[in-house]
Amino acid sequence: MAKKSVASLQTGSKRLTKAIKMVKSPKTGAYMFVEAIMSPEKVSDFINKK
Repeated sequence: MAKKSVASLQTGSKRLTKAIKMVKSPKTGAYMFVEAIMSPEKVSDFINKK
């Protein structure tokens, strides 16, 4: 199961969220972290996407 971390960021008038999820590499089997900064509405899609 992927671990998730979400932090809220505010820059000027825009409200952004930095989401970090841990994904398993299909090639090596090692885990790696994928980070993205997006609007809060898109976080759940990012976390659930494989």
